[in-house]
Parts: sequence; C-alpha cells; structure tokens
Amino acid sequence: MKSSPTHFFFKHNSMLLRLLIFILGICSINRSNLCCDQRFATPSSFSVIQSSLKQLKIEGYFSFKNFDHVAKDFGNRYHFLPSAVLYPKSVSDISSTLKHIFDMGTTTDLTVAARGHGHSLEGQAQAYRGVVISMESLRAPAMRFHHAGELPFIDVSAGELWINILHESLKLGLTPKSWTDYLHLTVGGTLSNAGISGQAFKHGPQINNVYQLEVVTGKGEVITCSKEQNADLFYGVLGGLGQFGIITRARIALQPAPKKVKWIRVLYSDFSTFSNDQEQLISSKDSFDYVEGFVIINRTGLLNNWRSTFNPKDPLLARKFSSEGKVLYCLEVAKYFNPEETPNTDQNIDVLLSKLNYIEFTLFQSEVSYVEFLDRVHVSETKLQEKGLWDVPHPWLNLLIPKSRILDFAQEVFGKILTDTSHGPILIYPVNKSKWIKGTSMVTPEEDVMYLIAFLSSAMPSSTGKDGLEHILYKNKKILNFCNKAHIGMKQYLPHYTTQEDWKVHFGPRWETFARRKSTYDPLSILAPGHRIFERASLLQQQ
Repeated sequence: MKSSPTHFFFKHNSMLLRLLIFILGICSINRSNLCCDQRFATPSSFSVIQSSLKQLKIEGYFSFKNFDHVAKDFGNRYHFLPSAVLYPKSVSDISSTLKHIFDMGTTTDLTVAARGHGHSLEGQAQAYRGVVISMESLRAPAMRFHHAGELPFIDVSAGELWINILHESLKLGLTPKSWTDYLHLTVGGTLSNAGISGQAFKHGPQINNVYQLEVVTGKGEVITCSKEQNADLFYGVLGGLGQFGIITRARIALQPAPKKVKWIRVLYSDFSTFSNDQEQLISSKDSFDYVEGFVIINRTGLLNNWRSTFNPKDPLLARKFSSEGKVLYCLEVAKYFNPEETPNTDQNIDVLLSKLNYIEFTLFQSEVSYVEFLDRVHVSETKLQEKGLWDVPHPWLNLLIPKSRILDFAQEVFGKILTDTSHGPILIYPVNKSKWIKGTSMVTPEEDVMYLIAFLSSAMPSSTGKDGLEHILYKNKKILNFCNKAHIGMKQYLPHYTTQEDWKVHFGPRWETFARRKSTYDPLSILAPGHRIFERASLLQQQ
C-alpha cells in the first residue's frame, strides 16, 4: 500500500474515521430498481461527514436531510441516497468542496455527482452516500451576451436551462444554433453528453457549438479551457459524461433568430425510400433547418390525431387512410423564416418536397412560432403530468447505427422485435458526423453518416403487461443482443454499462485516452460515480 503523510495521520490517529471507511467500503451499491436507504450507516459515520463538510466556508449551503428528490431522476429506476447535497452560489463553493474531498485522499470513499434538472436515465447524476451538487443553484455569473462582432455568443452558468437561454437570447434577436428536442435541461448536462436533435446535421450537436468552458476538476482546480487553451480538458469534458470535471460555465455560439417555423410531416410505407429521402435532405446544401423522423407501428387513427396541430393537404384522403396493423415511417421537417420571407419560403419548401417520395396525401403542415416549435415537447409533458403519466419509469434506449447497417437494423427491429409503439415514440434520423468537431469524448460509429434511434418508452407502474417495465427492458435487451450478434457496429448514446469491461468495449481504441484523462483530472475517481466507469480510490481498496 502506498503511504503518505495524510494517510499516516488518519491511520494512526482517527479510529472513528476508520470506522466510517469500513462502513462505507463494505456496502456495495445495490443496482436493482429498489431504493438504497441508509439503514446500514451509523449515526456517527454521518456526523463525521457532516462535521467535515461544515468546516468549509462557502457562499451557498449544504443540506443533510430531506434530499430524496436528488435520489431520483427522469428514468425513475435507480434511487441512491447521498449523504449531503450542496446548493452552490458560486464556482468557489464547488471548487472548495472538491478540493476538500480530494485532500482527504484515500481515507474516504466519498464521491461527487453534479445534478442538473434531473433528467438522467440510469442514476448517472446520483452519488450513493456521497455529495450531490445541485447545479441549478449555480446562477453566477449571470447570462452575458456578446453580439457586437461577427461571432455572437453568450456566457452562461452551466446550471442554466436551455429554455431560459432561448427566451433571453430572443430578446436580442439571437438564438443558439443547435438544440435538444427537450429544452428544460441544463447546459452542463447536455454538454456532458452531446446534445443531439434535428439541427445536428447542419450545425453538429451542442458540443460542436461551444467556444469556451470553465471546469472544476476532481482535484478542485478551476480551469478555463477552449480549443486554444487547455485543449485536452476542453475536448475531454465535451461528451465526457462528467468524468474529468464539472462544467460550471460555457460560452455558446449564437446566430440570428427566425420568428416563424413551417412544420411538416409526411408518411412512408417503405423504409428504404424513407431513409434515402432523409439522407438526401441532410446532404443537400439547400435543405430544411430541421430533419427528424419516427416510426409508427400498429397505431389506430394516426392522421386524425395529427389534426389538432397540423393541417392535411388532402383532408378527404387523409381521413380514409388507415394506419392500423402497419409499419409506417414519418419524416418530420421544419423550415425557419421571418414573416416577410413567407412567399419565398413557401416556394422553397415546395421545391424540396417535390424531390421526396412520400405517400402524397399524407402531407400535413403547420405554422408556429420559433419558440413554440423548439419547446414543443414541453406541451406534451404538461399533458402527461396532468394525467399522472410523467413521473413513471422511462427505460429509454438511445442508439447510433452506421448508415451501412440501418436497413438490416430496421428489418429486424421494426415490426419483428417491436410490434407496436403504444408505449412511446421511436425517433430515427441521420446525422453527418463529418461536420462534428474531432477529439471530444463522444463515441460514435466509424462511418460519417449514422442514424440516431431513440426508443422513448414509458412504463406503467405495477403493470405486468406489454406496457410494464420488465417487458420493455426485455425488448431493449433483444435489440441490443441483435446488434451484437449481427455486428451492426452500434454505439449507445447516453450510454449505460455496469462493468468497466463493457465501457472499454464502448470506447474501443479511445479508451486509453479516456482513462488517461481520468487519471490526470480526477485521479481519485471522485466525480460522476453514477456512470460506474471507474472505482473510487479509497483506503480499503489499497490494503
């Protein structure tokens, strides 16, 4: 075992802390769907943690009770209670906390997780008996816009929600370039993954549109980084799953904002035709501003349901169209414009649509504001919350499939493994990776063009049927097993694995760089324990 002055002091002078180490060390994380509680921890162990953290002089505060809400996320399957929650008011609060825990060295196995708006799926933002940092409490510095030059940008706290950035930037006639489909997420949360949606084919994901970051490493160091300054950390943190540091501030690229959106949906019955049209659109110089799609399997009254938002081009034929028992593919596109540009926009849309091969009478259109379009998912959220159907388990599965194998994937999964889409939408759309910046921690298939396929299922509590959690997880496993056996070359987006060996396979030849960055910026593996990539370096592990 390696020795140090800190280790020598605690080993020979603090039996109480050794007891704490033993209690924390022998308790392995329960990876079932049950809530991990604190019944095995002694009052003295928590008093040691509390007294240690209370020594810190911070502007915010720690909470040592009533934090069940941070042991829960959108996935609603993993519930790991921490020992404390930090509500920071400044970056120095985060830095001081991490430096304090780092200086304790291997005498403790405390970990730290940064939690944004709580939309993780597999407990990634939780820290079992560790410290959770509530990033939404970090509001300093306030949003600062720079729009005098040719490259406008905003400096913003990583705990800010994208929806708030949208509203504030629009006051200046500006907007970020790339989005996620749901805007009630924090900046730090999406940048730690990638941030992909229908604009990614044109602007790349959100990690593609960042000029600068402020990061607090696992050592408690506050580092400003960019492509030109501390580039290794900058690229590592983007898509880095929170493993190398906590993003506390970001400088995000902006562009002039449109006011209106032409929002269009069309249907296909043949997957090859559908995917060919999608690929044509993302490769065209003059195209739509947003390209996505989704799969519909055995849905009744589909087009009639669209009428509440969209207007059919041919109402009579659309009314007679039956979707029951069929596998259909919807192309969803949008064109941004300003009101004075309406005639030219309509003409441009007609030209683009004329090159596509959809089922003609399934054309549906809508005209909405830019905000309404970008915040469209929130409308669905509100409706589900009113019905009590939002806070349910969400066993989502997000995959990246190389273009060369997308047909094989579709033929096996859509209509065979999955026989209906009643428990949640399936998004599917291609992106061109050649436009993405290189060197980030984001892992993708080898080919330039790949498809994002998101199985966004909602499970009904206590159900043992097809809408139950176990059935959906079984279907997800079948999809993953098919990908592995058929050597599809798939990579998971928002990945989740339970062993380091699986993570090594996920990162492939990039694992060495990922592990090096971990040892450089978070050598004790304090950060982001919920991903289960690295084990916390603690005293008991070295004995």
